[in-house]
Amino acid sequence: MQLNPRFKLFSQPLDRYAIGLAAILSVAIAILLWVGDRTAPQVREFSWQGQKVDATNISFSLTFNRPMDRESVEKNLKFEPPLAGKISWSSRRMSYTPLAPATYGKSYKVKLENAYDRFASESGKKAAIDPFVGSFTTPNPRLVYIGSQAEEKGRLVIYDVLQKEKRILTSPNLTVLDFRIYPDRQKILFGAIESAGQSLLDQKLYAITTGLDREDRLISNSPEIKPILGSDDFQNFKFDLSPDGKNILVQRLSRQQVGRYGLWLIQENNQPRPLENQPGGDFMFTPDSASVAIAQGEGVAILPLEQQAQPLDFLPRFGTVLSFSRSGTKAATIKFNKDYTRSLYLVNNQGLQKELTKINGSILGAQFDPQEKTIYCLLTDVEQDIAKNIFREKPYLAAIDLESAQLRRLLELPSQREVQFNIAPDGQSILLNSIVSSNNESSTSQSIPEDSAKASRNPQTSKLPTQLIVLPINNTQSNNPPQPDVLPMFGIFPRWLP
Repeated sequence: MQLNPRFKLFSQPLDRYAIGLAAILSVAIAILLWVGDRTAPQVREFSWQGQKVDATNISFSLTFNRPMDRESVEKNLKFEPPLAGKISWSSRRMSYTPLAPATYGKSYKVKLENAYDRFASESGKKAAIDPFVGSFTTPNPRLVYIGSQAEEKGRLVIYDVLQKEKRILTSPNLTVLDFRIYPDRQKILFGAIESAGQSLLDQKLYAITTGLDREDRLISNSPEIKPILGSDDFQNFKFDLSPDGKNILVQRLSRQQVGRYGLWLIQENNQPRPLENQPGGDFMFTPDSASVAIAQGEGVAILPLEQQAQPLDFLPRFGTVLSFSRSGTKAATIKFNKDYTRSLYLVNNQGLQKELTKINGSILGAQFDPQEKTIYCLLTDVEQDIAKNIFREKPYLAAIDLESAQLRRLLELPSQREVQFNIAPDGQSILLNSIVSSNNESSTSQSIPEDSAKASRNPQTSKLPTQLIVLPINNTQSNNPPQPDVLPMFGIFPRWLP
């Protein structure tokens, strides 16, 4: 008997095996489609997992293995310690942007449980996410200052606030005049003169390592110093480091050509070159590191970092720029009024020019908080000594709400000349230097007392050492004034590491 030709295709064992396997897979697929995917949703990736996160890290992402019920994720996402923020979604990826930088010196945990798959939630067959726990840390809060006493005098000193460890970076043969910290915390740019026989006009620029690596670990106690700019042919004055750490600007005056004065640019692996712009006065880099704000005539010019370039913008009403916000959309400027008062103005990239305060004294400095809702400023009251017919200025630290322009005094300081302040990168505190009493019992009040009554009327006050102070500002909206913490260190130009 001869088989029908159409059955010959199924007479071979391999054919029968293939047909059987196809049938089994078809049944399995049908069952899977009917029952549904019972695999629990999971977090596949956490972008900050195990990382050292500083204030430059704007946001993190959680990537899931499937589309999620977003409300259940947002409701059950927890932080230890708390970290308030905003959430946005793109398919299976959730982005979280903290409202303020994570507090330095902390270990954070990110937890998520009881969140559900979007489709499973819609069908009523809920399968909770596999519990997720992620972690990240922040750098230790560290500060740098120029010492003013004993072996620290004129030298760069770095201090770990949590470990209470102090290291002197520069050698005793150099007297440091000013410095800037690189954004990666690994180097410091500083200007200095040789301690023996040099004047302030002989300032040279150097870079020195901090001994820290990218993970904020101390890997070396032997700082390495590198010359950046000499002073044989030019006198070096003010300098600034761009926010990205790639550009240096220096005001220089030729020792050979009379009147040759202006800004010089030093870029990575390139020789210094003059910008050949109008020399101007006070200057600073813009947040994008691509231009410079410089006082020129009766206004402030924004110049690109190109030779003989024309200004990108000009603000004719203002005398100088004090600082930019972190986003680069806002700036704090000073207007010198015809009645000899000074006004602090908020300027933004939308054309806003808003007067925040007007005072008879001086505006010594201003900085934005990381959230850009408040500006902290160092102002002075003018006091008259009628008996001696002299005027003196008494500084104080204040906070101004950018929306309402309401000013709140935070800390009263004794009369003095050398005072600077710097906001911590996480926005938790302010670092400043000030004359303080030798008896610190009253340093827990809302004012820093003078070293003695003569501090406010003796011209030698400026020679008194200034001590470093940390003022918490993370709860300045409460009714209780912040309490200053006087550190056992004396110096000037205190700055937090980024």
